[in-house]
Amino acid sequence: MSQYQYDTCLLFLGIGLFLLVATIIGQILKFRCKSPNSVIDNLNTRINAWWVMVAIIGVAFWFGQLTVIFLFFVISGVALREFLILTPINRYDYCVLIFAFGIALPTQYILVAYAWYGLFSIFIPVYAFLFLAIFATISTRNFLERIADVQWGLMITVYCISCVPALLVLDIENYQGRNLLLIAYLVLIVQLSDVLQYVFGKLFGKHKISPNISPSKTIEGFIGGLLSASFIGACMCWITPFTFLQSGLISLMITLLGFLGGLVMSAIKRDRGVKDWGRLIDGHGGILDRFDSICFAAPIFFHVVRYFWVD
Repeated sequence: MSQYQYDTCLLFLGIGLFLLVATIIGQILKFRCKSPNSVIDNLNTRINAWWVMVAIIGVAFWFGQLTVIFLFFVISGVALREFLILTPINRYDYCVLIFAFGIALPTQYILVAYAWYGLFSIFIPVYAFLFLAIFATISTRNFLERIADVQWGLMITVYCISCVPALLVLDIENYQGRNLLLIAYLVLIVQLSDVLQYVFGKLFGKHKISPNISPSKTIEGFIGGLLSASFIGACMCWITPFTFLQSGLISLMITLLGFLGGLVMSAIKRDRGVKDWGRLIDGHGGILDRFDSICFAAPIFFHVVRYFWVD
């Protein structure tokens, strides 16, 4: 067994044990609660959904890099649909939608699979933006609003999410063949931060950060989740090319970006008058409800690693 396989098995074993403990605690709380409790029921539903999501990611890791890239391609496609389904569509937008789903989305992931960094890093922010505007000129009615919705959707759901599998193309010294662990590190730290912010908020939260955008987020939950997830990230330096201190600082950066990303995506939902992006994941909402934090953390994390750790 190689070092990468050993570290991967150890990582997923740790995640499995964590979920097992969480499941036991959740069932004990449910058993001891004499009357139905929405918070406990929601917690158990979220934990069950996490089992499924971890299993899917684990299978993708088992089959290798191309499977991981394809998994995130599917995630981006579903997330883009969730984003645009809240956007008013008329008959003039069909060309734009065909370009977004039929050309921009697959092209971005093909470029990632071929490790063509020079093009996949600018394809959507430059070329897709320009072509979308051209296709949208079939009608000038609400032109800016129509084109901005699709452009923003592509940036968030395709470009930003594609930066997660793009970590596979980075040639990091003394880390070859282990880049999948960087993906696990990024996703795990950001998601742990979300969970811990929720837990600390429920236990100690008193002061709301932004009641009009995200009423459940509190200062106490934010600080507790940020610091605890950053410490866990520092302790996970063994699966990264970072030192303990570097890993802690990077974890702090991506958890903070994840929190801010969650606020932005919540603001979009409030603007559209919805609570969740979808109902695909029981207890979590849609794909974007799970990836809203990663959307903002992934591109910054990718470029920081590329700039400081790639020759």
